[in-house]
Amino acid sequence: MINFKIQSQDWPVLKLKLQRKYNHLTDEDLKFNEGQEEELLQRLAKRLHRKVDYVLFTLSKEMADLSSNRL
Repeated sequence: MINFKIQSQDWPVLKLKLQRKYNHLTDEDLKFNEGQEEELLQRLAKRLHRKVDYVLFTLSKEMADLSSNRL
């Protein structure tokens, strides 16, 4: 089990950043409900052809500064 939490109020900004960085991700790929972080990580890892650790690192980096326009 991965100890990673996304607040529902942070998700719209994080989702937008992911869509800009990985423009092939669909709304279905980025579907998220609070408490379902594990499912989101697994789905993104599969779609990005990366390991879950990479996706976790990417999301953590983006969440560190949500106000930044940096991808």
